[in-house]
Amino acid sequence: MAEQNLRARVEQALADLRPALAMDGGDVELVAIADGVVQVRLMGACSGCPMAAMTLVGFVEERLKSQIPEIRGVESV
Repeated sequence: MAEQNLRARVEQALADLRPALAMDGGDVELVAIADGVVQVRLMGACSGCPMAAMTLVGFVEERLKSQIPEIRGVESV
């Protein structure tokens, strides 16, 4: 139950981020959550973008950690 709740909270947080990513033609998809690390796939214009790493850490990870304190990190897969 707690795992489903965490997944739902992460999905909601990612949904809140999507409009900002979509402004630049990008998107993000939740792949998995394991040991407090959220695995995501950057899509659209974000996929292969030179700024993808900065977007992942400086935007996606920062927002997720601020909204969901039990998240330890975010990685792209």
